[in-house]
Amino acid sequence: MSAIVEIAGQQFKVERGNKVYVHRLEANEGAKVEFDRVLLIDNGGKVSVGNPTVDGAKVAATVIGHFKGDKVAVFKKKRRKTHQKWNNHRQQFTQILIQGVLGKGESVTEELSAVKHVHIMHRKPVAPAAEAAPAVEETATEPVAEKPAKKAPAKKAAAKKTSKKKED
Repeated sequence: MSAIVEIAGQQFKVERGNKVYVHRLEANEGAKVEFDRVLLIDNGGKVSVGNPTVDGAKVAATVIGHFKGDKVAVFKKKRRKTHQKWNNHRQQFTQILIQGVLGKGESVTEELSAVKHVHIMHRKPVAPAAEAAPAVEETATEPVAEKPAKKAPAKKAAAKKTSKKKED
């Protein structure tokens, strides 16, 4: 069962077990939250569309943690006016784990466990260099003939300057 739900002014398509980054919520880590602004529910091909929301439908979730997004540099410039302004911004996000999409009068039967160690948005963990490069098998090949080294060009002797004295 999937749903389209409005969370903090944005719409997300969610299913049970999804982890979603939303704008910062006023909830502590591990807290259980419910969102009642469900706009659409898809239950195995049976679609319920709300007007504007589906009556009695909710999405239950658990807050995993609060994070900061990547830094965004803001640079403003007015040409020929000697006006430049730098500013930076890091958006605050909350990661939530969707426990389930609930119809009218339903409740969560089995809770999913939240993962404690989560990487920040869009960043992949960096593997050590030894593990990152797979070992390459050497195969028997014919030796490649080496090219003769190029000779450096010979330096030219500096030309002697001769000065002529003026005769009066």
